[in-house]
Amino acid sequence: MGEVEGFSTPPPSRIPAAFAAAKLAGRTALMPFVTAGYPDLATTERLLPALVEGGADLIEIGVPFSDPLADGATVQRASQAALANGVRLTDCLDLARTARTKHGVTVPLILMGYYNPILRYGVERFAADAAAAGVDGVIVPDLPTEESDELSAACRAHGRDLIFLVAPTSTERRLTEVAERASGFVYCVAVTGITGARTALAAGLADYIARVRRHTDLPLAIGFGISTAAHVRAAGALTEGVVVASALIDHLDTFPPDAQPAAATAFVRGLRAHEAATTA
Repeated sequence: MGEVEGFSTPPPSRIPAAFAAAKLAGRTALMPFVTAGYPDLATTERLLPALVEGGADLIEIGVPFSDPLADGATVQRASQAALANGVRLTDCLDLARTARTKHGVTVPLILMGYYNPILRYGVERFAADAAAAGVDGVIVPDLPTEESDELSAACRAHGRDLIFLVAPTSTERRLTEVAERASGFVYCVAVTGITGARTALAAGLADYIARVRRHTDLPLAIGFGISTAAHVRAAGALTEGVVVASALIDHLDTFPPDAQPAAATAFVRGLRAHEAATTA
């Protein structure tokens, strides 16, 4: 109900329920990231249900952009390839709609993209079309809090979550501004820098997360540098969610497109391996 194209009242954002369900199950909400249209749209379409099969609680879908300032080499490369494939914001919305209507994906879908394509598309139109397509939230790394009112209002009007990023360098004022505007969850960038797989989590993460918590009761999710089951376990001890992006893309790049969905399922299951170790 509410997920069919053209349905007049799309369901509310699925994000709060996903975090609540993960908490009830005693696990960290796992949020893998894929770039729409990489290696091609047909493969991305198959990856989404495959990630759910592996245990994804939410899925972040990257919207290709020519100047992805927050992204490291892996996501930049994927974004450039997707742009070369002709993938645009409309295709990302269609991808979400197809995941809902054709593949029965029910976990939250979150678009991660930059503001210029949204502005060109039309802010109000984007929020309405995102809701109709089954998108639950949007992350816009280059949108400052003080310039977010228009998109924030449009997202609220259509029941979508606007998710903000904070970093270890975020000031108390910035954290306060994010807490006043954020919904769904707060994305805690684990490092000062760009996305990319890393061998170890940053030092001082516990103090940083504690500082963010003083400003908001929303769930927190750590991203940037989460690569292994051990990282998921360590990050999950601090926050309600984790985002895995570059490590997943790098892993899938070692497989031909036809084999990537099965590889994605296995990779996410591997990230879940820490749960068995914790409960054994």
